[in-house]
Amino acid sequence: MVEVHVVPALTDNYIHIIHDAPHGVTAVVDPGEAGPVRAFLDARGWRLTHVLATHHHGDHIGGITDLRADSHAPLIGPRAEMERIPEMSATYGEGDSFTLGGQTVRVFDTPGHTRGHCAFYFEEAHLLFSGDTLFSLGCGRLFEGTPAQMWDSLLKLRPLPGDTRVYCGHEYTSGNVRFALSIDPDNAALKARAEEVAHLRARNLPTIPSRLSDERAANPFLRADDPDLAARMGLAGADPASVFAAIRKAKDDFRG
Repeated sequence: MVEVHVVPALTDNYIHIIHDAPHGVTAVVDPGEAGPVRAFLDARGWRLTHVLATHHHGDHIGGITDLRADSHAPLIGPRAEMERIPEMSATYGEGDSFTLGGQTVRVFDTPGHTRGHCAFYFEEAHLLFSGDTLFSLGCGRLFEGTPAQMWDSLLKLRPLPGDTRVYCGHEYTSGNVRFALSIDPDNAALKARAEEVAHLRARNLPTIPSRLSDERAANPFLRADDPDLAARMGLAGADPASVFAAIRKAKDDFRG
């Protein structure tokens, strides 16, 4: 049994703590600050054994140095960001896998948000730690990559099993709902997800994880090759990367 706990941090970040008790593993993904992780682990008497990083942004790695000073846990991250994430113990890239407790972890290179971003997929448990590549009903801003790169990155993640639980790095879902409805107002799956999100946030609960099957049905950034959505964007017949670029630009400009 693998537990995943979603720990709020900073303004709207989520840190994910993975606990595999039978194998003595407690890992943290993208700890933007150390305090919430320390408090969570101390309350349960758990010892940190591994740190995983999806990309180099400070709100995802800001707590790593302090947590490793406490635990000496190895730091695992993307080979493409070796020069940007200090003192990684092991690095991986596209097509690589490694074992963590009872899980095989597949690594995907997912450039777009940053040029060296990666995602971690726990095969046996069907868990995806997508960092700032795939959000619930959204995707990351293109700070360093191109729309074509991000679309290609999302296409690597989209075919994973539908029951995959997607753990992303931020609580952006309410804003993503508003944008998605503005360009895809008749999508029944999206409207159902919007109701679920409103219910969760009214109780101050995370909207994370989401199910990948729901993302495939409702997330416009995963549907740039849907002819109906392309037509709504005024791009009927255009290649999906161009449709994706238009959706990303519309989201960047959205003020709803």
